[in-house]
Amino acid sequence: MKNIGVILAGGSGTRFGSEKPKQFLRVAGRKILEHTLDTFQNSHIIDEIAIVTHKGHVDEVKESITVNSFNKVKKILLGGSTRNESSLAAINAYWSNEDADKINLIFHDAVRPFVSNKILKDIKSNLEKYNAIDVAIASTDTIIEVEDDKIVNIPDRSNLMNGQTPQAFKLKTIKEAYDIGLQDPNFKATDDCGVIKKYLPKEPIFVVQGDPTNIKITHELDLFISDKIFQIRHKQYFNQPSLEEIKGKVLVVFGGNDGIGGAAADLAEKIGAHVFRFSRSLTGTDITYPEKVKQALEHAYNECGRIDYVVNSAAILNKQPLDLMDYETINESLNVNIKGAIIVAKESYPYLSKSHGQLINYTSSSYTRGRAFYSVYSSTKTAIVNLTQALAEEWELNKVRVNCINPERTKTPMRTKNFGMEEEDTLLKAEKVAEVTLKTLLSKSSGQLIYVKKI
Repeated sequence: MKNIGVILAGGSGTRFGSEKPKQFLRVAGRKILEHTLDTFQNSHIIDEIAIVTHKGHVDEVKESITVNSFNKVKKILLGGSTRNESSLAAINAYWSNEDADKINLIFHDAVRPFVSNKILKDIKSNLEKYNAIDVAIASTDTIIEVEDDKIVNIPDRSNLMNGQTPQAFKLKTIKEAYDIGLQDPNFKATDDCGVIKKYLPKEPIFVVQGDPTNIKITHELDLFISDKIFQIRHKQYFNQPSLEEIKGKVLVVFGGNDGIGGAAADLAEKIGAHVFRFSRSLTGTDITYPEKVKQALEHAYNECGRIDYVVNSAAILNKQPLDLMDYETINESLNVNIKGAIIVAKESYPYLSKSHGQLINYTSSSYTRGRAFYSVYSSTKTAIVNLTQALAEEWELNKVRVNCINPERTKTPMRTKNFGMEEEDTLLKAEKVAEVTLKTLLSKSSGQLIYVKKI
């Protein structure tokens, strides 16, 4: 059987309240549609992909396919005004295939970017026994039936589940159900399993266990939740590369004398990368001066003929109440932590665009919530996250990736200077952050905020 992933991307986004349909909004550095397609593209379960979209968004879909090299996408189909019309577009497109009796259609919402390969594997294995598959999770909330704003029934929750997608069918089965349904003058369906249930009532629909994180991005709040899910699930993206792949690569590290930058440089050198370290104390390289950064990058490029990666770990932390900080200290923090990061990014871009390389920045757990005595530092680390996400989008077409590492409290000279001696078993080791840094460099992701935790 040939498994066709049908990505339903025809939604208008009216409930979301955005001018642009939500499948084309960005989260974690990519369009939501691109995250969804990436899972189907990289799954060995899926043989081919078809995208059903609105006629006004075909060019944007084509751009995503081209930029991401989604070579499994074989069809871009025009959907209708309803969900079932979009499904029918795919059904009819593949029914004309001479091998229609050997095709499975796996329908999935474009705005469910967290579908797992495990779900796809479970769908495939059960399609060997059943003609129709749904995906669902147990309901955690009490469901009430309401009429005229009054409860008329409270069903037993133990028998209730929340439906998700994908929904999968043997093509001939879903085609038969729709053929019957279209003869019904009152035909209406919110999903494809509903069509099977109503018009082929004797056809069993097997339920595959879904995943609580396989959320559908419907409302604005879902966008914020999805960003956090990407952060929690970052390990599946970054644990795959072998660190040996960095051997022979050219890596420039600003802030490479000690701390996290020094540890990343040490680890890369040990594996066999060509590493160039720059810092104020080591080479007199002050990243607040464009000429200094330019000279450093030119030196590395002239030595090796290319630059694959740039890591900027240079930062200043002055733990002090704002009203007690003098303007010289404030300006130094702003200049190094944000202006310096901008300068490093701007000067690195010409080299990274040639190599299709990557820039790594670092933020802090304090970026999510300002804390007393961290006002300036926290502000700059919030700016770093926004800078990373903006540049990932700006530089996408030239295949330059930009990611941001967010480590928990880490034992570094900068931390010791501000906090004194602390119990080491409560702190991350810089070497662990260095390892995640190199794995991120070797990944294909961009715009990601990667958390590094002690446990």
